[in-house]
Amino acid sequence: MATYSVNKPAVAKARDLIDARRYRLRSRWADVQPSAAQENAFLKAQGWEEYSSWHLALTNGASDQTKGRYAFVFGDFRRLHRMGLIACYYRAAEWQHTEVMIAAHELLLYLDKSRA
Repeated sequence: MATYSVNKPAVAKARDLIDARRYRLRSRWADVQPSAAQENAFLKAQGWEEYSSWHLALTNGASDQTKGRYAFVFGDFRRLHRMGLIACYYRAAEWQHTEVMIAAHELLLYLDKSRA
């Protein structure tokens, strides 16, 4: 099973998106999660650094500038999605990727507190 490290620049980007109110509170994640074609178009237009900033985790041992390096996407490349964070939390919890689960949980709390 793959192991992951928290992608700290992505956590910072998520916080910045929340602060800028660039998020969706309600969405069907299955409908808005980026497809492979959308990922490829985004990579071509924006590059690897920007692509990586939308993923909460880095796959340990995977080469940089490969899609396999970046995991746990939390937005649609325009906005953070609350359901994307919940999906990250759930998947990380399911497979016991504790650090990623905690990062997703802390971002959910930050999002919810920002709305109060």
